[in-house]
Amino acid sequence: RGRSMATVNPRALTSWVGIARLLAVVLSCLTFSLVASTRHFEAPYGTWCMFTWCFCFAVTLLVLLLELLELYPLLPLSWDDFTSAFSMLAALMVFTSSVVFPATFISSPCSSSLCARQAVATTSSCLCFLAYAVEVSLTRAKPGDISSFLSTVPGLLKVFEAYVACLIFSLLDAYTRESGLMWCVAVYSICFIFTLLIIIFTIGRCLTYIPCSLEKVLVGYNFLALLMYLTATILWPLYSFRGQSRPDPCPTDCWWNKSLGVTFLTIFNLIAYLVDLVYSTRMVFFRAP
Repeated sequence: RGRSMATVNPRALTSWVGIARLLAVVLSCLTFSLVASTRHFEAPYGTWCMFTWCFCFAVTLLVLLLELLELYPLLPLSWDDFTSAFSMLAALMVFTSSVVFPATFISSPCSSSLCARQAVATTSSCLCFLAYAVEVSLTRAKPGDISSFLSTVPGLLKVFEAYVACLIFSLLDAYTRESGLMWCVAVYSICFIFTLLIIIFTIGRCLTYIPCSLEKVLVGYNFLALLMYLTATILWPLYSFRGQSRPDPCPTDCWWNKSLGVTFLTIFNLIAYLVDLVYSTRMVFFRAP
């Protein structure tokens, strides 16, 4: 039979997931439009925030169009895994921008029209984060359902772990002076690469070609990653702050603040890998009959 004509699926826009995506599109567009109108988003932090809002707007709009026209089955990827991973990534990115933008660009007291637009943009960004968080909640796999791995708790945690590692990389500064710090960077890099490969292979439907029990391999990887992050959690603050006090003055981008940020992000990822290990172990070894 010849290829049928493209059909329109109204539920792509009228379902709860579709409504959440529509809100995310509108709010992200409103946010970057307001910030662009201020012409005050220079420096790396402002560029990152603008990229986040524009990127999330473009990809979410593309997802809506592909689902509306039912063209996504033509793509050589796992659509449910892709949309789950993207919604989680977008929620994390928009949340970060919602914190970074006002902290960097809004000054007190806020009385000018410029500041008012920045405040409205921040509010819109926060609402956009809530829209993506609702989408993550609505598309999350039900207990016992592993047909879409990245929509399960371990799958969503994989996205979180990779994103936190990216934040850590953005804060790394002068780590070659100590072997302990170099080991920590190796931990961040190795875990990030393997986690990213798991996400990519899952979306690309390549994991089925692995000639071993994938679920047990993931449990073993999570255990090793947990041990590696445990060493980094101890070694990073030990070597970063050893014999050094906080400089005065210490602006936002000074080495002490960056090292402190890496310390907290390392702890966050340690907790994420711990929860990931617990959930993965339950999924593999304690499935309901």
